[in-house]
Amino acid sequence: MADWIYVDNSNVFIEGKRVSAVKQGMALDIWEAMDNRILDNSYRMSFGKLYTFVAGNDPKETARAMLFGSRPPENDAIWEIAKRAGFEVITHDRNASNKEKKIDTGIVAELTRDAYRNAKAGDVFTIVSGDIDYVPAIENLIKDGFQVDVVFWDHAGRELREACSNFISLNPHLDALKP
Repeated sequence: MADWIYVDNSNVFIEGKRVSAVKQGMALDIWEAMDNRILDNSYRMSFGKLYTFVAGNDPKETARAMLFGSRPPENDAIWEIAKRAGFEVITHDRNASNKEKKIDTGIVAELTRDAYRNAKAGDVFTIVSGDIDYVPAIENLIKDGFQVDVVFWDHAGRELREACSNFISLNPHLDALKP
């Protein structure tokens, strides 16, 4: 049995900043934080701790761990830190409007390729994102006999939480994921 892990870096990090804002009293609840774009910009997440939380302590059980995000400035070492933590890093340029693109579809493409080319019976796929765009892929993989877990903050899309095999909340681990 092997674990296959796919992380939407911006999604998990930005939403973690919202969860932290609520915990710090900057917003009454997650919905106010979302509606008013309230973030705790002091919140940081350790790639190593996220990797260990999702993959466990035995890296031999991880077939692949991928972290997807936008291409940072050339002098930014963030992706090197993620690589040292154990992630294969995939970056894409932002579009002309400075919007992040190709992340969700990139994750779905790699996830399905790995499922149908490389996975074996009993392998577990884990998506670290709260976006309902993953629901069709998750539903198809589960229909085909795969286990697909979602690890995210409590406010992950309802359809996503219902579609996956298991939902694992990051909320109780907010502080434990800090560097």
